Amino acid sequence: MKDIIKVKIVNKSGNPLPSYATNGAAGMDVYASLDRVVTVAPLHRCLIPTGLYVSIPEGYELQMRPRSGLALKKGISLVNTPGTIDCDYRGEIGVIIINLSEEPFTVEPGDRICQMVLNRVPSVEWDPVDSLDETVRGDGGFGHSGV
Repeated sequence: MKDIIKVKIVNKSGNPLPSYATNGAAGMDVYASLDRVVTVAPLHRCLIPTGLYVSIPEGYELQMRPRSGLALKKGISLVNTPGTIDCDYRGEIGVIIINLSEEPFTVEPGDRICQMVLNRVPSVEWDPVDSLDETVRGDGGFGHSGV
């Protein structure tokens, strides 16, 4: 059973509110709030407005993530994935899409362009120390375990 968190939202888009496509979905579909068609050339990026303004509860964030179908079929992703919407931001949510395909991509008004996930975000309190505990991995990174 999912937890339900109430989030205040202003929708100036004329599109439906973000919603889950299935009962098991983690992300809600988000729609493009456009007054005209936008074409994104190959290897170019574009800020797509959503018409959404939210009041995220303190201790949470919204993450904007690519839609897997657009990524696979059209080569469309988000530049800063996941894009974080902080709890104190009150402006319009915009989505930076990138066209990684070899063909122009057209965004129509009302197209589903990404998905949105609400996440709890703990605050970090640093504990300065002189050394860290040892692990088997140690400082190995960036491919140290092979291809």
